[in-house]
Amino acid sequence: MVEPANTVGIPLNHTALLKDELDIVIPTIRNLDFLEMWRPFLQPYHLIIVQDGDPSKTIAVPEGFDYELYNRNDINRILGPKASCISFKDSACRCFGYMVSKKKYIFTIDDDCFVAKDPSGKAVNALEQHIKNLLCPSSPFFFNTLYDPYREGADFVRGYPFSLREGVSTAVSHGLWLNIPDYDAPTQLVKPKERNTRYVDAVMTIPKGTLFPMCGMNLAFDRDLIGPAMYFGLMGDGQPIGRYDDMWAGWCVKVICDHLGLGVKTGLPYIYHSKASNPFVNLKKEYKGIFWQEDIIPFFQSAKLSKEAVTVQQCYLELSKLVKEKLSPIDPYFDKLADAMVTWIEAWDELNPATKA
Repeated sequence: MVEPANTVGIPLNHTALLKDELDIVIPTIRNLDFLEMWRPFLQPYHLIIVQDGDPSKTIAVPEGFDYELYNRNDINRILGPKASCISFKDSACRCFGYMVSKKKYIFTIDDDCFVAKDPSGKAVNALEQHIKNLLCPSSPFFFNTLYDPYREGADFVRGYPFSLREGVSTAVSHGLWLNIPDYDAPTQLVKPKERNTRYVDAVMTIPKGTLFPMCGMNLAFDRDLIGPAMYFGLMGDGQPIGRYDDMWAGWCVKVICDHLGLGVKTGLPYIYHSKASNPFVNLKKEYKGIFWQEDIIPFFQSAKLSKEAVTVQQCYLELSKLVKEKLSPIDPYFDKLADAMVTWIEAWDELNPATKA
């Protein structure tokens, strides 16, 4: 049984990497006691907490953390009619935090994620590893069999083209989880006791043209490079689907990263995922998505963006048109989702006006 790390006695990281360039975004419906475990690693940073559900409920945050907290009333006040694009009663509300941040980098984590231990028993500083991933290049155009060639102790293997060894900028760092795996409801139901105890000490670039199921519970990204595409969709209350928010964002992000020549890394760091959500509740949320994804994934695999799309916003608006054209025949929900994608970009640009060079 893998246990979470005990961080008591670990000194605060006074040399926090990118301290003034990174925000931590946390969606929650409960008191954030879990931050006590993360204090040695996260306290130097600014937190953006997005409170889901009842805005009249008071969320307690441990003392000593620098944070701003937004509830649904704040979202409605700040975005006005465009607040309709932010999901309600769903962790997809976290993307509002991405929108209001003014930092270059974002790390987002769920409130049931604890500090993991590596095989030596050392507490894993997940944020530090994410930063390392984001600050070194990716290699999406040719797979390196030693995984991340930029990592200390590794390099490009024989036969790797020298013309590609410079790599490209890394836009996304996708971390993994020990203990409770990130399974869909049918897999949860047939493997209720399964736990992930495998700590694979590797980071790799996901190749160009390959999609992946992005999990939002342990994720970091370069907001300047890919932020406008990190929209977690229209999920949760009032929608026919849930639990596809992060995957939807991941599919959109990967298509756009491939188009713009950006990299996505997956692997380290690990967090300890402490509790499994109810598989029967999850099945109700996922039911339509399980069928729809058989059409959604081929759609993203074949999606082509124009040469004129040179910014993330332009790419995302082109994707929204393709969603409306190709996926709306499956269900009217996708017409609504495509409109929400446009609203998201409009809201993003209002809160993040382009600066003139």
